[in-house]
Amino acid sequence: MNGSPANGPGFGLTPDPVTAKAPTAETPIVNVFALSYDDFYRRELPAMTALAAAVSGRPQLAEDIAQDALVKACRKWDQVGRYDNPGAWVRRVTINQALSARKRAGAELRARLRLAQSMHMTPTASEFDHVWAAVGQLPGNQRAAVALHYLEDLPVRDIAEILECSESTARVHLHRGRAALAEQLEGSRS
Repeated sequence: MNGSPANGPGFGLTPDPVTAKAPTAETPIVNVFALSYDDFYRRELPAMTALAAAVSGRPQLAEDIAQDALVKACRKWDQVGRYDNPGAWVRRVTINQALSARKRAGAELRARLRLAQSMHMTPTASEFDHVWAAVGQLPGNQRAAVALHYLEDLPVRDIAEILECSESTARVHLHRGRAALAEQLEGSRS
């Protein structure tokens, strides 16, 4: 990503109103909107941890996923820190890493089940909360939309920006996710 508007919504650079005028000896170049990485990290870590837990379905790995995403932001902070919304960038990275962790977990589970079947063992019961376990059964973008909406209370506009899709597509992901959850949770009560 080079920060151009072609890289997706919210990731472009906004001119700094302080430095938009030609600097003179009396007006030094100062970026009053700069956010330090440390402040960004402290602000985003709790939200990224919750998002990673919801999307990956693996709360025990959520902090590692969130920290990995924030480390990527740190490595590119000169670039990411200038985005209109660096939080959207780190959320996209967190979601991508959480989805990868979920795929790895699925592969591990299938391997364990094959091993258990070959050894005639029974797999251990899941320790996940039933609601987030149901969220974990949703397809990736639906899972991410539900997590962003309910964990972070984000509007559809922001969800669309993070998922890099149109607002109408984000609404569809959220609607389908909610409908599937209602069906799954209603079915579990019966």
